[in-house]
Amino acid sequence: MEDCLFCKIAAGEIPSDKVFEDDQLIAFKDINPSAPVHILLIPREHIVSLNEVDASHLELLGHMQIVAAQVAKKMEIDKAGYRLVNNNGYQGGQEIPHLHYHLLGGRTMNWPPG
Repeated sequence: MEDCLFCKIAAGEIPSDKVFEDDQLIAFKDINPSAPVHILLIPREHIVSLNEVDASHLELLGHMQIVAAQVAKKMEIDKAGYRLVNNNGYQGGQEIPHLHYHLLGGRTMNWPPG
């Protein structure tokens, strides 16, 4: 999508501090972190939100989960624990209309978040 911030990051048009990338997705450090470790995982394919996925996205969604676990290990938060979050829609806190996950760790995560 032409005006999508995350599509531009995935295409390399906007720089990011990448921690992982392959042909399906990219993971990079959030520029406004909510935790000591705050990584965004985004598919290269423009998908507006989780509401837009269907059975054709099963492999991609599974891959995102596996990569999230691998990145957690790389960032050394796998043993202490971490949170993987998808904000969906305006009231769900989604700020960028491109499917993405937040990998958060490095501190105790409170519930409810706040």
